[in-house]
Amino acid sequence: MAVIGFLAGAALLCSCATTPPPAPPADDVLENAKLPPRKKAAPPPPPAAVPVPTRPFAAVPPLTAVLQPVKNKPIVAIRVVFHTGAVDDPPGKEGLTALTTAVLSEGGTQELSSAQLIEALYPMAAELDGHSDKEFTVFQGRVHTDKLDRFLKIFTDVLLQPRFDPKEFERLRTGALNTVRSRLRQENDEELGKVGLDALLYAGHPYRHYNGGTVAGLTAITLEDVKAHAQRVFSQDRAVLGLAGAVDDKLAAKVKDLLAKLPAQGAPKVTIPPAPGVRAKTLIIQRDTLSAAGSFGTSWSLRRDDPDYYPVAFGMSYLGEHRQFHGRLFSELREKRGLNYGTYAYAEHHRQEGWGSIPAVNVGRQAQEMTIWLRPVEAKNAVFATRGVLYLLGEVAGLPIPEDRFETARGFLIGYTRTWEQTDQRRLGYAIDDLFYGTPNFLENYRTALAAMTPARMQEALKRHLDPTRLNFVYVAKDAAGLKAKLSSKEPSPIEYPTPKGEDVLALDKTIASFPLPMHPDLIEIVDANAVMEK
Repeated sequence: MAVIGFLAGAALLCSCATTPPPAPPADDVLENAKLPPRKKAAPPPPPAAVPVPTRPFAAVPPLTAVLQPVKNKPIVAIRVVFHTGAVDDPPGKEGLTALTTAVLSEGGTQELSSAQLIEALYPMAAELDGHSDKEFTVFQGRVHTDKLDRFLKIFTDVLLQPRFDPKEFERLRTGALNTVRSRLRQENDEELGKVGLDALLYAGHPYRHYNGGTVAGLTAITLEDVKAHAQRVFSQDRAVLGLAGAVDDKLAAKVKDLLAKLPAQGAPKVTIPPAPGVRAKTLIIQRDTLSAAGSFGTSWSLRRDDPDYYPVAFGMSYLGEHRQFHGRLFSELREKRGLNYGTYAYAEHHRQEGWGSIPAVNVGRQAQEMTIWLRPVEAKNAVFATRGVLYLLGEVAGLPIPEDRFETARGFLIGYTRTWEQTDQRRLGYAIDDLFYGTPNFLENYRTALAAMTPARMQEALKRHLDPTRLNFVYVAKDAAGLKAKLSSKEPSPIEYPTPKGEDVLALDKTIASFPLPMHPDLIEIVDANAVMEK
Protein backbone atom coordinates (compact mmCIF):
# COMPACT_ATOMS: atom_id res chain seq x y z
CA MET A 1 0.00 0.00 0.00
CA ALA A 2 2.88 2.36 0.71
CA VAL A 3 4.25 1.76 -2.78
CA ILE A 4 0.81 2.31 -4.36
CA GLY A 5 0.40 5.54 -2.41
CA PHE A 6 3.86 6.76 -3.48
CA LEU A 7 3.14 6.01 -7.15
CA ALA A 8 -0.27 7.67 -7.00
CA GLY A 9 1.33 10.78 -5.53
CA ALA A 10 3.97 10.79 -8.25
CA ALA A 11 1.27 10.48 -10.95
CA LEU A 12 -0.59 13.42 -9.45
CA LEU A 13 2.59 15.52 -9.51
CA CYS A 14 3.13 14.60 -13.18
CA SER A 15 -0.46 15.47 -14.02
CA CYS A 16 -0.03 18.84 -12.35
CA ALA A 17 3.15 19.48 -14.30
CA THR A 18 1.59 18.77 -17.73
CA THR A 19 -1.78 20.43 -17.13
CA PRO A 20 -1.30 23.81 -15.44
CA PRO A 21 -4.32 25.21 -13.58
CA PRO A 22 -6.26 28.02 -15.23
CA ALA A 23 -4.98 31.51 -14.58
CA PRO A 24 -7.04 33.54 -12.10
CA PRO A 25 -9.09 36.47 -13.38
CA ALA A 26 -7.19 39.70 -13.79
CA ASP A 27 -9.15 41.33 -10.96
CA ASP A 28 -8.06 38.55 -8.59
CA VAL A 29 -4.40 38.98 -9.59
CA LEU A 30 -4.58 42.70 -8.89
CA GLU A 31 -6.34 42.10 -5.58
CA ASN A 32 -3.79 39.47 -4.52
CA ALA A 33 -0.96 41.81 -5.42
CA LYS A 34 -2.31 44.32 -2.88
CA LEU A 35 -2.15 41.83 -0.01
CA PRO A 36 0.51 42.73 2.56
CA PRO A 37 3.35 40.20 3.00
CA ARG A 38 2.91 37.65 5.73
CA LYS A 39 4.37 38.73 9.05
CA LYS A 40 7.08 36.53 10.49
CA ALA A 41 6.32 34.93 13.80
CA ALA A 42 7.52 37.06 16.69
CA PRO A 43 10.66 35.70 18.39
CA PRO A 44 10.17 34.20 21.83
CA PRO A 45 10.64 36.62 24.71
CA PRO A 46 14.03 36.69 26.45
CA PRO A 47 14.29 34.04 29.17
CA ALA A 48 13.80 35.45 32.64
CA ALA A 49 16.52 35.23 35.25
CA VAL A 50 15.94 32.67 37.99
CA PRO A 51 17.93 33.46 41.19
CA VAL A 52 20.20 30.65 42.36
CA PRO A 53 20.29 30.19 46.16
CA THR A 54 23.69 30.14 47.84
CA ARG A 55 24.76 27.49 50.33
CA PRO A 56 26.62 28.94 53.34
CA PHE A 57 29.94 27.47 54.38
CA ALA A 58 30.20 25.53 57.61
CA ALA A 59 31.11 27.54 60.71
CA VAL A 60 34.78 27.03 61.60
CA PRO A 61 36.01 27.97 65.12
CA PRO A 62 38.58 30.80 65.37
CA LEU A 63 42.18 29.81 64.71
CA THR A 64 41.33 26.18 64.01
CA ALA A 65 44.59 24.31 63.42
CA VAL A 66 45.07 21.67 60.71
CA LEU A 67 48.19 19.54 61.21
CA GLN A 68 49.69 17.14 58.68
CA PRO A 69 52.97 15.85 60.10
CA VAL A 70 55.37 14.01 57.77
CA LYS A 71 58.01 11.82 59.36
CA ASN A 72 61.66 12.49 58.58
CA LYS A 73 60.88 15.62 56.59
CA PRO A 74 62.98 18.65 57.58
CA ILE A 75 60.67 21.19 55.90
CA VAL A 76 57.80 23.10 57.50
CA ALA A 77 54.92 24.45 55.43
CA ILE A 78 52.66 27.05 57.03
CA ARG A 79 49.36 28.25 55.60
CA VAL A 80 47.06 30.81 57.19
CA VAL A 81 43.72 31.10 55.42
CA PHE A 82 41.38 33.99 56.22
CA HIS A 83 37.70 33.85 55.31
CA THR A 84 37.84 37.15 53.50
CA GLY A 85 38.30 38.26 49.93
CA ALA A 86 36.96 40.56 47.25
CA VAL A 87 33.46 40.20 48.73
CA ASP A 88 34.66 42.33 51.65
CA ASP A 89 35.70 45.24 49.43
CA PRO A 90 33.57 48.27 50.36
CA PRO A 91 31.57 49.83 47.49
CA GLY A 92 33.79 52.31 45.69
CA LYS A 93 36.96 50.66 47.08
CA GLU A 94 36.99 47.54 44.90
CA GLY A 95 40.40 45.86 45.18
CA LEU A 96 40.97 46.80 48.83
CA THR A 97 41.36 43.23 50.12
CA ALA A 98 43.79 42.24 47.37
CA LEU A 99 45.81 45.45 47.81
CA THR A 100 45.89 45.03 51.59
CA THR A 101 47.16 41.47 51.12
CA ALA A 102 49.92 42.72 48.83
CA VAL A 103 50.93 45.53 51.21
CA LEU A 104 51.25 43.04 54.08
CA SER A 105 53.02 40.23 52.20
CA GLU A 106 55.32 42.42 50.06
CA GLY A 107 55.55 45.80 51.77
CA GLY A 108 57.87 44.89 54.65
CA THR A 109 57.54 44.70 58.42
CA GLN A 110 58.34 47.13 61.22
CA GLU A 111 61.74 45.46 61.46
CA LEU A 112 62.42 44.95 57.74
CA SER A 113 61.82 47.11 54.69
CA SER A 114 60.44 45.49 51.56
CA ALA A 115 63.95 45.02 50.14
CA GLN A 116 65.28 43.74 53.46
CA LEU A 117 62.41 41.25 53.67
CA ILE A 118 63.49 39.71 50.37
CA GLU A 119 67.13 39.72 51.46
CA ALA A 120 66.25 37.97 54.71
CA LEU A 121 64.26 35.21 53.01
CA TYR A 122 66.74 34.48 50.23
CA PRO A 123 69.61 32.91 52.24
CA MET A 124 67.06 30.80 54.12
CA ALA A 125 65.69 29.48 50.78
CA ALA A 126 62.33 30.33 52.32
CA GLU A 127 59.04 31.16 50.60
CA LEU A 128 56.48 33.70 51.73
CA ASP A 129 53.61 35.14 49.74
CA GLY A 130 49.95 36.06 49.88
CA HIS A 131 47.03 36.11 47.46
CA SER A 132 43.35 36.91 47.61
CA ASP A 133 40.29 35.48 45.85
CA LYS A 134 36.53 36.11 46.13
CA GLU A 135 36.01 34.68 49.64
CA PHE A 136 39.43 33.54 50.87
CA THR A 137 42.84 35.11 51.36
CA VAL A 138 45.95 32.99 51.90
CA PHE A 139 49.32 33.76 53.47
CA GLN A 140 51.68 30.84 52.97
CA GLY A 141 55.31 30.04 53.68
CA ARG A 142 57.86 27.24 53.57
CA VAL A 143 61.24 26.86 55.30
CA HIS A 144 63.80 24.32 56.55
CA THR A 145 63.56 23.53 60.25
CA ASP A 146 67.07 24.95 60.79
CA LYS A 147 65.69 28.43 59.98
CA LEU A 148 62.23 27.97 61.46
CA ASP A 149 62.48 30.33 64.44
CA ARG A 150 63.73 33.25 62.37
CA PHE A 151 61.19 32.53 59.64
CA LEU A 152 58.26 32.37 62.07
CA LYS A 153 59.21 35.80 63.40
CA ILE A 154 59.17 37.22 59.87
CA PHE A 155 56.00 35.40 58.84
CA THR A 156 53.98 36.51 61.84
CA ASP A 157 55.39 40.06 61.68
CA VAL A 158 53.96 40.29 58.15
CA LEU A 159 50.52 39.87 59.72
CA LEU A 160 51.09 41.50 63.10
CA GLN A 161 53.68 44.23 62.48
CA PRO A 162 53.32 45.40 58.86
CA ARG A 163 55.40 48.37 57.84
CA PHE A 164 52.69 50.29 55.96
CA ASP A 165 55.33 52.24 54.05
CA PRO A 166 53.64 54.99 51.96
CA LYS A 167 56.09 54.48 49.09
CA GLU A 168 55.44 50.74 49.03
CA PHE A 169 51.71 51.39 49.15
CA GLU A 170 51.94 53.67 46.10
CA ARG A 171 54.14 51.17 44.26
CA LEU A 172 51.74 48.29 44.85
CA ARG A 173 48.64 50.34 44.08
CA THR A 174 50.20 51.54 40.82
CA GLY A 175 51.03 47.95 39.96
CA ALA A 176 47.43 46.89 40.65
CA LEU A 177 46.11 49.69 38.43
CA ASN A 178 48.48 48.72 35.63
CA THR A 179 47.30 45.12 35.92
CA VAL A 180 43.74 46.20 35.18
CA ARG A 181 44.52 48.83 32.56
CA SER A 182 47.20 46.99 30.63
CA ARG A 183 47.58 43.31 31.41
CA LEU A 184 43.90 42.50 31.84
CA ARG A 185 42.40 44.74 29.17
CA GLN A 186 45.13 44.65 26.54
CA GLU A 187 47.24 41.50 26.93
CA ASN A 188 45.18 38.56 28.17
CA ASP A 189 42.01 37.82 26.20
CA GLU A 190 41.35 34.64 28.18
CA GLU A 191 41.48 36.34 31.59
CA LEU A 192 39.49 39.28 30.23
CA GLY A 193 36.77 36.88 29.12
CA LYS A 194 36.64 35.19 32.53
CA VAL A 195 36.41 38.53 34.33
CA GLY A 196 33.67 39.52 31.90
CA LEU A 197 31.79 36.30 32.68
CA ASP A 198 31.89 37.05 36.42
CA ALA A 199 30.52 40.52 35.70
CA LEU A 200 27.76 39.04 33.54
CA LEU A 201 26.75 36.23 35.90
CA TYR A 202 26.95 38.33 39.06
CA ALA A 203 25.77 41.84 38.17
CA GLY A 204 24.97 43.68 41.41
CA HIS A 205 26.47 40.82 43.43
CA PRO A 206 29.61 40.76 45.65
CA TYR A 207 31.29 38.42 43.11
CA ARG A 208 30.88 40.89 40.27
CA HIS A 209 34.21 42.71 40.26
CA TYR A 210 37.69 41.48 39.43
CA ASN A 211 39.55 40.28 42.53
CA GLY A 212 42.33 42.79 41.83
CA GLY A 213 39.85 45.65 41.83
CA THR A 214 38.56 48.32 39.48
CA VAL A 215 40.29 51.44 38.23
CA ALA A 216 37.95 53.72 40.18
CA GLY A 217 38.15 51.57 43.30
CA LEU A 218 41.94 51.31 43.36
CA THR A 219 42.29 55.01 42.64
CA ALA A 220 40.11 55.83 45.65
CA ILE A 221 41.95 53.59 48.14
CA THR A 222 44.26 55.30 50.65
CA LEU A 223 46.91 53.88 52.95
CA GLU A 224 44.58 54.58 55.87
CA ASP A 225 41.96 52.40 54.16
CA VAL A 226 44.50 49.56 53.99
CA LYS A 227 45.41 49.92 57.68
CA ALA A 228 41.77 49.86 58.77
CA HIS A 229 40.87 46.98 56.43
CA ALA A 230 43.65 44.78 57.81
CA GLN A 231 42.11 45.14 61.27
CA ARG A 232 38.61 44.43 59.92
CA VAL A 233 39.25 41.22 58.01
CA PHE A 234 42.53 39.62 59.17
CA SER A 235 41.21 38.53 62.53
CA GLN A 236 41.26 35.36 64.61
CA ASP A 237 37.59 34.56 64.04
CA ARG A 238 38.23 34.42 60.27
CA ALA A 239 41.52 32.48 60.41
CA VAL A 240 42.46 28.82 59.94
CA LEU A 241 46.04 27.70 60.57
CA GLY A 242 47.62 24.90 58.55
CA LEU A 243 50.98 23.27 59.34
CA ALA A 244 52.60 20.38 57.47
CA GLY A 245 55.93 18.56 57.36
CA ALA A 246 58.14 18.66 60.45
CA VAL A 247 55.30 19.75 62.72
CA ASP A 248 53.68 18.66 65.97
CA ASP A 249 51.22 19.91 68.57
CA LYS A 250 53.92 21.92 70.31
CA LEU A 251 54.70 23.90 67.16
CA ALA A 252 50.99 24.40 66.49
CA ALA A 253 50.52 25.82 70.00
CA LYS A 254 53.48 28.17 69.50
CA VAL A 255 52.17 29.55 66.19
CA LYS A 256 48.65 29.92 67.58
CA ASP A 257 50.04 31.90 70.50
CA LEU A 258 51.74 34.26 68.06
CA LEU A 259 48.62 34.64 65.92
CA ALA A 260 46.53 35.30 69.03
CA LYS A 261 47.84 38.87 68.76
CA LEU A 262 45.57 39.36 65.76
CA PRO A 263 42.27 41.14 66.47
CA ALA A 264 40.01 38.62 68.18
CA GLN A 265 37.00 39.56 66.10
CA GLY A 266 36.76 41.29 62.77
CA ALA A 267 33.89 42.89 60.93
CA PRO A 268 30.75 40.78 60.41
CA LYS A 269 31.17 38.44 57.47
CA VAL A 270 29.40 39.36 54.27
CA THR A 271 26.19 37.44 53.64
CA ILE A 272 26.43 36.12 50.08
CA PRO A 273 23.08 36.72 48.36
CA PRO A 274 21.59 34.42 45.71
CA ALA A 275 23.27 34.60 42.31
CA PRO A 276 21.09 36.55 39.85
CA GLY A 277 20.64 33.44 37.70
CA VAL A 278 20.79 35.24 34.35
CA ARG A 279 20.14 33.15 31.25
CA ALA A 280 21.05 33.39 27.56
CA LYS A 281 22.92 36.67 27.98
CA THR A 282 25.87 37.48 25.75
CA LEU A 283 28.61 40.05 26.31
CA ILE A 284 31.06 40.88 23.52
CA ILE A 285 34.15 42.75 24.70
CA GLN A 286 35.57 44.69 21.78
CA ARG A 287 39.35 44.71 21.63
CA ASP A 288 41.91 44.99 18.84
CA THR A 289 42.79 41.31 18.62
CA LEU A 290 43.21 38.87 15.76
CA SER A 291 41.27 36.05 17.39
CA ALA A 292 38.10 35.52 19.42
CA ALA A 293 38.18 34.05 22.93
CA GLY A 294 35.11 32.70 24.70
CA SER A 295 34.04 32.13 28.30
CA PHE A 296 30.67 30.43 28.73
CA GLY A 297 28.85 29.47 31.89
CA THR A 298 25.97 29.55 34.30
CA SER A 299 25.63 29.89 38.06
CA TRP A 300 24.25 26.87 39.90
CA SER A 301 23.83 25.50 43.40
CA LEU A 302 25.81 22.29 42.79
CA ARG A 303 28.76 22.04 45.20
CA ARG A 304 31.22 19.44 46.49
CA ASP A 305 28.89 18.48 49.31
CA ASP A 306 26.11 17.51 46.86
CA PRO A 307 25.76 13.79 45.94
CA ASP A 308 25.57 14.77 42.27
CA TYR A 309 28.86 16.64 42.36
CA TYR A 310 31.07 13.61 41.67
CA PRO A 311 29.26 12.39 38.53
CA VAL A 312 28.84 15.93 37.17
CA ALA A 313 32.51 16.77 37.81
CA PHE A 314 33.45 13.51 36.09
CA GLY A 315 31.27 14.50 33.13
CA MET A 316 33.05 17.85 32.88
CA SER A 317 36.40 16.05 33.05
CA TYR A 318 35.23 13.74 30.27
CA LEU A 319 34.52 16.87 28.24
CA GLY A 320 37.98 18.17 29.09
CA GLU A 321 40.21 19.04 32.04
CA HIS A 322 42.61 21.95 31.68
CA ARG A 323 45.33 21.14 29.10
CA GLN A 324 44.45 17.43 28.97
CA PHE A 325 44.39 15.76 25.57
CA HIS A 326 41.75 13.09 26.20
CA GLY A 327 38.78 15.47 26.56
CA ARG A 328 36.04 15.46 23.94
CA LEU A 329 36.24 19.23 23.49
CA PHE A 330 39.99 19.08 22.98
CA SER A 331 39.79 16.08 20.66
CA GLU A 332 37.06 17.40 18.42
CA LEU A 333 37.83 21.13 18.31
CA ARG A 334 41.61 21.15 18.46
CA GLU A 335 42.97 17.82 17.30
CA LYS A 336 40.51 17.02 14.51
CA ARG A 337 39.72 20.57 13.40
CA GLY A 338 42.71 22.65 14.54
CA LEU A 339 40.49 25.44 15.81
CA ASN A 340 42.46 26.52 18.87
CA TYR A 341 44.89 25.63 21.65
CA GLY A 342 42.21 23.93 23.72
CA THR A 343 38.70 24.08 25.16
CA TYR A 344 37.93 23.02 28.75
CA ALA A 345 34.96 22.50 31.07
CA TYR A 346 34.57 22.83 34.85
CA ALA A 347 31.88 21.84 37.35
CA GLU A 348 32.95 24.54 39.85
CA HIS A 349 34.83 27.81 39.81
CA HIS A 350 38.29 27.04 38.47
CA ARG A 351 41.51 28.96 38.79
CA GLN A 352 44.71 27.27 37.72
CA GLU A 353 47.63 27.26 40.13
CA GLY A 354 50.33 29.52 38.72
CA TRP A 355 51.30 28.51 35.19
CA GLY A 356 50.37 24.88 35.72
CA SER A 357 47.21 23.00 34.86
CA ILE A 358 46.05 21.80 38.29
CA PRO A 359 43.29 23.71 40.12
CA ALA A 360 44.18 26.23 42.80
CA VAL A 361 43.04 25.53 46.36
CA ASN A 362 41.25 27.88 48.78
CA VAL A 363 39.27 29.57 46.02
CA GLY A 364 35.94 28.23 47.31
CA ARG A 365 32.67 30.00 46.71
CA GLN A 366 29.29 29.79 48.38
CA ALA A 367 27.74 30.43 44.95
CA GLN A 368 29.20 28.15 42.30
CA GLU A 369 29.14 28.04 38.52
CA MET A 370 29.72 25.72 35.60
CA THR A 371 32.07 27.19 33.02
CA ILE A 372 33.61 26.36 29.65
CA TRP A 373 36.73 28.08 28.35
CA LEU A 374 36.94 28.43 24.58
CA ARG A 375 40.56 29.31 24.04
CA PRO A 376 41.05 31.85 21.21
CA VAL A 377 39.97 30.77 17.72
CA GLU A 378 40.12 32.59 14.41
CA ALA A 379 37.41 35.20 14.53
CA LYS A 380 35.65 33.76 11.47
CA ASN A 381 35.28 30.42 13.28
CA ALA A 382 33.93 31.76 16.59
CA VAL A 383 30.28 30.89 15.92
CA PHE A 384 31.09 27.43 14.56
CA ALA A 385 33.30 26.72 17.60
CA THR A 386 30.50 27.87 19.92
CA ARG A 387 28.10 25.49 18.20
CA GLY A 388 30.68 22.74 18.54
CA VAL A 389 30.86 23.31 22.30
CA LEU A 390 27.07 23.20 22.60
CA TYR A 391 26.80 20.04 20.50
CA LEU A 392 29.45 18.22 22.55
CA LEU A 393 27.85 19.40 25.79
CA GLY A 394 24.61 17.78 24.69
CA GLU A 395 26.43 14.69 23.47
CA VAL A 396 28.02 13.91 26.84
CA ALA A 397 24.63 14.10 28.56
CA GLY A 398 22.48 12.39 25.97
CA LEU A 399 24.35 10.03 23.66
CA PRO A 400 25.80 6.61 24.56
CA ILE A 401 29.38 6.87 25.80
CA PRO A 402 31.79 4.31 24.31
CA GLU A 403 33.17 2.07 27.05
CA ASP A 404 36.80 2.65 26.09
CA ARG A 405 36.39 6.44 26.31
CA PHE A 406 34.65 6.16 29.65
CA GLU A 407 37.38 3.94 31.11
CA THR A 408 40.13 6.19 29.76
CA ALA A 409 38.52 9.26 31.34
CA ARG A 410 37.97 7.48 34.64
CA GLY A 411 41.51 6.10 34.83
CA PHE A 412 42.96 9.48 33.99
CA LEU A 413 40.95 11.34 36.62
CA ILE A 414 41.67 8.84 39.39
CA GLY A 415 45.38 9.31 38.70
CA TYR A 416 45.16 13.03 37.99
CA THR A 417 43.61 13.81 41.38
CA ARG A 418 46.78 12.41 42.96
CA THR A 419 48.72 15.30 41.46
CA TRP A 420 46.32 17.72 43.16
CA GLU A 421 47.77 16.73 46.53
CA GLN A 422 51.42 16.41 45.60
CA THR A 423 52.73 19.17 47.92
CA ASP A 424 52.27 19.96 51.59
CA GLN A 425 50.73 23.30 50.74
CA ARG A 426 48.14 21.73 48.45
CA ARG A 427 47.23 19.04 50.98
CA LEU A 428 46.75 21.73 53.60
CA GLY A 429 44.65 23.72 51.16
CA TYR A 430 42.32 20.81 50.47
CA ALA A 431 42.04 19.99 54.19
CA ILE A 432 41.05 23.60 54.92
CA ASP A 433 38.59 23.63 52.02
CA ASP A 434 37.08 20.45 53.49
CA LEU A 435 36.35 22.31 56.74
CA PHE A 436 34.30 24.97 54.98
CA TYR A 437 32.56 22.69 52.47
CA GLY A 438 31.90 19.97 55.05
CA THR A 439 33.61 17.36 52.85
CA PRO A 440 36.24 15.50 54.91
CA ASN A 441 38.70 13.51 52.76
CA PHE A 442 37.20 15.03 49.62
CA LEU A 443 39.79 13.74 47.16
CA GLU A 444 39.81 10.20 48.52
CA ASN A 445 36.01 10.12 48.44
CA TYR A 446 36.12 11.48 44.88
CA ARG A 447 38.35 8.60 43.80
CA THR A 448 36.10 6.08 45.56
CA ALA A 449 33.07 7.50 43.76
CA LEU A 450 34.89 7.36 40.42
CA ALA A 451 35.76 3.70 40.91
CA ALA A 452 32.07 2.88 41.29
CA MET A 453 30.84 5.28 38.59
CA THR A 454 28.82 4.10 35.60
CA PRO A 455 27.98 5.98 32.40
CA ALA A 456 24.30 5.86 33.37
CA ARG A 457 24.95 7.43 36.78
CA MET A 458 27.05 10.17 35.21
CA GLN A 459 24.53 10.98 32.51
CA GLU A 460 21.56 10.96 34.87
CA ALA A 461 23.26 13.62 37.00
CA LEU A 462 24.27 15.66 33.96
CA LYS A 463 20.69 15.68 32.67
CA ARG A 464 19.50 16.99 36.04
CA HIS A 465 21.91 19.91 36.04
CA LEU A 466 22.94 20.78 32.47
CA ASP A 467 20.55 23.08 30.63
CA PRO A 468 21.92 24.87 27.53
CA THR A 469 19.24 27.56 27.83
CA ARG A 470 20.87 28.65 31.12
CA LEU A 471 24.26 29.26 29.52
CA ASN A 472 25.64 32.77 29.14
CA PHE A 473 28.38 33.76 26.73
CA VAL A 474 31.28 36.21 26.80
CA TYR A 475 33.56 36.85 23.83
CA VAL A 476 36.63 38.99 23.33
CA ALA A 477 36.76 39.98 19.66
CA LYS A 478 37.68 42.83 17.33
CA ASP A 479 34.61 42.86 15.06
CA ALA A 480 32.05 42.89 17.85
CA ALA A 481 29.23 44.15 15.63
CA GLY A 482 29.87 41.43 13.04
CA LEU A 483 29.94 38.73 15.72
CA LYS A 484 26.71 40.04 17.21
CA ALA A 485 25.03 39.90 13.80
CA LYS A 486 26.11 36.28 13.27
CA LEU A 487 24.97 35.20 16.70
CA SER A 488 21.64 36.99 16.24
CA SER A 489 20.88 35.65 12.79
CA LYS A 490 20.96 31.98 13.83
CA GLU A 491 21.94 31.19 10.23
CA PRO A 492 24.23 28.17 9.68
CA SER A 493 27.94 28.84 10.17
CA PRO A 494 29.81 26.40 7.89
CA ILE A 495 33.55 26.11 8.26
CA GLU A 496 36.30 25.88 5.64
CA TYR A 497 39.65 24.18 6.20
CA PRO A 498 43.03 24.95 4.62
CA THR A 499 43.72 21.20 4.37
CA PRO A 500 41.42 18.23 3.61
CA LYS A 501 39.50 16.60 6.47
CA GLY A 502 38.07 13.12 6.83
CA GLU A 503 34.50 12.27 5.90
CA ASP A 504 33.58 11.71 9.56
CA VAL A 505 34.69 15.24 10.43
CA LEU A 506 32.87 16.81 7.48
CA ALA A 507 29.68 14.87 8.23
CA LEU A 508 29.61 16.06 11.84
CA ASP A 509 30.45 19.59 10.71
CA LYS A 510 27.13 19.76 8.86
CA THR A 511 25.30 19.05 12.11
CA ILE A 512 27.42 21.46 14.13
CA ALA A 513 27.09 24.28 11.59
CA SER A 514 23.31 24.38 12.12
CA PHE A 515 23.18 23.46 15.80
CA PRO A 516 20.73 25.76 17.65
CA LEU A 517 22.20 28.75 19.46
CA PRO A 518 20.52 29.68 22.78
CA MET A 519 21.44 33.36 22.57
CA HIS A 520 18.65 35.92 22.44
CA PRO A 521 19.30 38.95 20.15
CA ASP A 522 17.88 41.36 22.74
CA LEU A 523 20.36 40.09 25.34
CA ILE A 524 23.58 40.65 23.36
CA GLU A 525 25.63 43.61 24.61
CA ILE A 526 28.87 45.10 23.30
CA VAL A 527 31.36 46.92 25.54
CA ASP A 528 34.78 48.34 24.87
CA ALA A 529 37.68 46.60 26.59
CA ASN A 530 38.79 49.89 28.10
CA ALA A 531 35.51 50.08 30.01
CA VAL A 532 35.91 46.67 31.69
CA MET A 533 36.42 47.04 35.44
CA GLU A 534 36.62 50.81 35.16
CA LYS A 535 34.33 51.10 38.17
